[in-house]
Parts: sequence; C-alpha cells; structure tokens
Amino acid sequence: MKVVEELRMNGGTGDNSYAKNSPFQRKGILMAKSITEKAITSLYTSLNNPKSISIADLGCSSGPNTLLAVSNLVKAVDNHRKKLRRLHSPEFQIYLNDLPTNDFNTIFRSLPDFRTEMGDGFGLCFFNGVPGSFYDRLFPADSLHFVHASYSLHWLSQVPKGIEDNKLNICLTSASPPNVTKAYYDQFDRDFSTFLKHRSEELMKGGRMVLNFFGRKDENPDYDILLELLGVTLKELVEEGFVEEEKLISFNVPIYTPSPAELKSLVEKDGSFIIDCLEDSQIHWTGSESESESGDDNNIGNTNDGAYVARCMRAVFEPLLVSHFGEGIIEEVFRRYRNMVAADFKSLMAVDTYIIVSALIKK
Repeated sequence: MKVVEELRMNGGTGDNSYAKNSPFQRKGILMAKSITEKAITSLYTSLNNPKSISIADLGCSSGPNTLLAVSNLVKAVDNHRKKLRRLHSPEFQIYLNDLPTNDFNTIFRSLPDFRTEMGDGFGLCFFNGVPGSFYDRLFPADSLHFVHASYSLHWLSQVPKGIEDNKLNICLTSASPPNVTKAYYDQFDRDFSTFLKHRSEELMKGGRMVLNFFGRKDENPDYDILLELLGVTLKELVEEGFVEEEKLISFNVPIYTPSPAELKSLVEKDGSFIIDCLEDSQIHWTGSESESESGDDNNIGNTNDGAYVARCMRAVFEPLLVSHFGEGIIEEVFRRYRNMVAADFKSLMAVDTYIIVSALIKK
C-alpha cells in the first residue's frame, strides 16, 4: 500500500464526508484545548510582542475541525495579548498540511466564512496549503513558532513489513502474533523519530509543539475493536465469495496507537524537545455534540446508534478500502458493519478510547 497516494479522508461535504462525520475527532480537539492554549500563550509571552507567528497544523484533513484548531490558537493569543496589555495583535502565518490527496479545496472554500466568524480585532491570518507527508521535511529551518497535530500521528508512513502472520486481520488484534505487534511498533518508532527530527529542524528555539494522539493508557495491549469489527465484516464477504481471500490477506491498515511511556521514550531518545506535558484521557463515541460545545456545523443526527458509528468509520476508511478492493463492495461492507455495531452497540461503546496529548518545547 502506497500510503502517500492512497490515504485520505472522504472529501467534500456530502453525507459520507469527513467534514460531516468527524464529531469524535472534534471532541478530542476540545478536550486538549486547555493544553493547547497554555502552550501557545506561553510561546507568545516568550516572543516579547512579535509582529507575526507561524503556525503549522499537520495532518489537518478537511472540514470544520481544521479551522476549529486554528481559531482556538488565534483566539488564545489575542486573549492573552489583552491580558498583557499589548496594543497590537500579531499577524498569523497559517500552514495547513496534509497528503496531496487531501481535499484542500473544501478548506479554502470555507475561509471566507472563517474570517466572518472570527470577526474584527484579530491579527490578519494568511493561509497556505502545504501538501506532503509530515514524515518528510516540509518547511525551511527555524521558520515555525508552533506545530499542532491532532489525530494524525497514529497513521504510519507505510504498512509494516513482515506481518504476513497477521493472516485475515486488517490491524493489530488480540489474535495477532507477537512478531506482528513488534513490526507495528518498530514502524511507529521509525516514523515518530523521523517526525521529531524534521520538526526539530523546522521549529525555532523555544518553539512549541502540541500533539494529540489516539493512544492507549499503558503498556498492555489495547486493540481498536471498531476497526477489528470492520475486518470481521470483510471476512464475511470472503466466506461468501464476494472478496478473494488473498485480497484480504494483503490488506493491513497502517495504524499504531502508542502508550504514554512509548512516546516519552522516543522524545527523550531524540533529545531535541523538553516534555512540558504528557496526559492521557478517555473519550467516548456517544453523547450529544452540545456537550463538547461544538455547535451545529457537524451535527449529523443521533450519535447513539450504529449508523452514526458506521458513517464516521466510512468517512475515514472508505478511500483505503476502495483503493484495495474497488468500489463494488463498499455499500455492502458498511451496511453489514452498521448492523454489526447496532447489534452490540452498548457493549462496544462501553470500551474506553484513549487520547494522549503531548506538549513539547524545542530546546
């Protein structure tokens, strides 16, 4: 699988788009808001009344979550400016990064609405699209003040090598042998170490970075039940002759969810950053969006049913499935998946999902 070419969220603003089906990720951004605000205001104070601040949002995807993260940062700086009684707001150079297949057009079309919603009084925001993998260099040396990445770094740069023993599983599961688990971790080790190396070159001394991960609480295995269930759906189609077995065997999702200890170890091994904060929290799929003060722009109906979960999963994984299996099975896959989730909804939703938020300072 060529991740750079095939990995993207569903674009546009239709019923199956990521823009309309990412309230779960929105909750995570809001849960990390206090940590993010502390990091950006601490940076602003240290810069001593800067004329401009350069911010990169890596793995920005598309839809309202992209500009939510940016607006939170800009508002936090302006509020802190007023507390410090500084007269002039800095201008903001905003870099929105994702893979070249990302739907940047939807983001750019929403910028006039963003500026209207922000209103007057804030520093000018200059937006730039930066297509490319964040596992490569993206910016000139010492050019960034702040880096933000939310729900993107659990995606690996490639499917790990040497995982043939994972058989018909599409991800790490309780049935995956130890060598497969090690292969996934080793790939994450290489990727995250590369990420840190490049960001240390691009960030100015004293620059901040806030990274928001899907993760796990401790060193014990913690498998993605909802993703595993998608694999069960595909197995059914193999058993009924709709999908070739070899086709499923050769499909693995490039995702690894780290523990806080693993992240801490890799940051310390790199040596370029001070860990200012490293926290893990539980996040729940269900519940009304108003509980996360998210407004109506991402309201897709009842969040307490299987159809809701199926739409959210489809918005993320449909492009990968289409690229590997073709479009012909997609409707059937998610029809069955929706029914499977609905049949055991309460027990599935009772399983905790963890996010890890890390705030780092460039030495």
